[in-house]
Order: sequence, then structure tokens, then C-alpha cells
Amino acid sequence: MNAIFISQRVPYPPDRGDRITTHHFLRHLLATGWQVRVACFAEAEEDLAHAETLRRDVADLCAPLISRRARKLTSARGLLTGQPLTLPFFRHRGLLAQVGAWVREHRPELIWVYSSGVAQFAMPFADVPVRLMQFAELDSDKWRQFAARAGFVGKKVYGREARLLLDYERAVARAFDISTVVSDVERDLFRERIPAVDPLVLPNGVDVELFASRGDAQREPHSVVFTGVMDYEPNVDGVLWFVRESWPLVRAQVSDAKLYVVGSRPVPAISALHGKDGVEVTGRVPSIPPWLDKAALAIAPLRLARGVQNKVLEAMSSGLAVVSTPEAAQGLGEIGDAGIAVLSDAPAMASEVVRLLRDPGEARRRGAAAAAFVRARFQWQNMFAIADAAIARVRERKRGATSRT
Repeated sequence: MNAIFISQRVPYPPDRGDRITTHHFLRHLLATGWQVRVACFAEAEEDLAHAETLRRDVADLCAPLISRRARKLTSARGLLTGQPLTLPFFRHRGLLAQVGAWVREHRPELIWVYSSGVAQFAMPFADVPVRLMQFAELDSDKWRQFAARAGFVGKKVYGREARLLLDYERAVARAFDISTVVSDVERDLFRERIPAVDPLVLPNGVDVELFASRGDAQREPHSVVFTGVMDYEPNVDGVLWFVRESWPLVRAQVSDAKLYVVGSRPVPAISALHGKDGVEVTGRVPSIPPWLDKAALAIAPLRLARGVQNKVLEAMSSGLAVVSTPEAAQGLGEIGDAGIAVLSDAPAMASEVVRLLRDPGEARRRGAAAAAFVRARFQWQNMFAIADAAIARVRERKRGATSRT
């Protein structure tokens, strides 16, 4: 069985949100017998090295190196053509030609696409038996959220992108056999914005063996952790907001409280936090689990977010109580007593952080409940089964339609 897997980044290593998801679904396809050819982009020299590592396991791989800074200039062409800026940002003739060659030479039964921006590399190939579009979230709605918080120029540019990208997402959803989103909340939004298509809910999972509590011996009593790539706007916005609005209230009551901001590529505004008021900005670290093992609790103060947040799943799986905004938690569904406190304003978040730092027994109880919740609902095997069943249904339906003609 031949498949083509298309993603906006090299799906290895699993060290950030989209790569965690693409890595695990790609590995599942390989483990279940698919001969997979991967089309993606490398954004740095290190990505080229990661692509070569991945090449050993797949049937073929095309990963041209692009500069995101240069691509931002290229994407401005969309202003002249009436397109969403996302499309010229990702447009690449060589990658499209390679996907076309794979389709002609290997007649794949499946094209799996992650992220609407790279759907353009699969749109021409309607004859492939199954095309799966993993939207995860509607990217157009992220631009809408950015527009709502931007100044005059930003409102115009981001608002334009939100409108035009939604039009493109509608076209993609109608063209593909399967459209997936990560949560019930995202499904409801999808049905509202793209009523012609009913999406499949395919949540992110978590590696419950890698992200498992190693006990409380390593936990620092008054420590808080946030994990995430620190040049990603929702992460940057959330951390800056929390440090500005909540963290002084925490430090006023727990004077030795520490906040670890763990993640690669911190922007200057994040780096500037390092060493002030108990904040440590780590930059890239070899492994996330040791930092989760070190902390007493985790925060997820995202304000520009929707869907299932990997950072939340990983912290919960590691046995940490989590203090979260509604935006970061809404993809979890009905949480009940799941060890996560969902609060919408900065003083309330600060108060909950202080309460848990002062009551380690309650923090441990909540952490155990969080781990149990994740293990029951968000193991990767559950997500693989959903995807496999959806692909099998489409294949069977199309076989039946062919046999009747």
C-alpha cells in the first residue's frame, strides 16, 4: 500500500506541537504496512539533518529548505492576486512536481495532509482513492483571533487573511474525502463555518510512557513550568500576559516561587524575562520530561488557542496539576475532576497557583487525577484506531461505487 504524507515541517523529531502530531501518525502508517513518501519543508540546516534521519524509514522524502523570513516577503504576493497570504508562503514548484511524480509512478491509495497551507500540494490529484485533510484547527480562525487583538493595520491584514483562508479551507474540505479536527469545540466551529462538510474528530494523543510521573522526589516545592516553542505567537502572548498580570501576585504571596519557561527559540521579549522575579528561560532543552518532573505544577495561560494542546496533555500525563485558561483547555472535552483548573482572568489564575504551591498534597492529588484522565482518553492508540476506521470506510465505499458501475 502506497501513501503520500504532506506536512508543513519535517515530521521529526517530535519536539513541538505539529511535529508531535505528524510524527506519531506517520509512524503509525509505517508500522501498519504503508509505503510512505513524505513531502515537507525544512526551515533550518538542522531540519535537513532530521530529514536525512527520517529518510531511512520512509520510501522517499522531499524536504526543500526554505527561509521563513524570505517566505514572508513572498507571501505578500497574495495581496496582488487576491489570495490568502498563506498560499504563496508555502508554494513550491519543486515540491508540487515531486508529489505529482509520486502519484504517477506509484499510484498511491492515500494522501494524508497536515495543515491547510500545504493542501495545495494534494488538491490537483483527485483520482487518489483516499485524501485525508488533517485540519487540526481552522487556521483561518487563528487569524481572526489575531485580528481581534491587533492594531489598525493588523486588523486589516489579519482580517483579510481570515476571510480568504476560510474560503480556501472550504474548497479543501469539499475536495477531500476526510476532514479531521482535534476536538468537539473545533468540530462545532467547523460546522458553523463550513456547513457543507461534517468533520471527523481526531484528537492529538500523548506518549503516556514517555510522559509519566517519576514520583515526587525531584519536584521543587514552589516551582511552576510552562513548555512550548517560544517563537510561536500564542505561546509568547500567553507567557508575557501571565508574567505581567499573574506572576507578581504569586510572588507577593510565595516569595521563592520559580517559573520555568521551557522551549526553543525564545524571542527577545521572552529572553528578557530570564533572571527576573524567579523566572528562568531555558531555551531549547534535550528533553521535556525532566522539566515536568522538576515542577510542582504546570500553567497553560494561552489566550490565542483552540483545540487539544500537547503541552497540556504532556503535563497532565506527567502527573502535574495544571492551571489553564479556557482557550488552552477547551479541546479536552468534559473534564470533571481531571486535575486541571480552568480560569479566565489573571488574578484567579494567580490565586489558584498560590493555593496549589501552598498545598502540595492537593497538587499531588490533582496531578494523579490528571494522569488518569489522559491515560483513559488521549493515548495515541485510540487516535490511530479512529483514523484507520475512517480510511477503511472511504476505501470500502469507493470500492462499492466502482463495482456498481
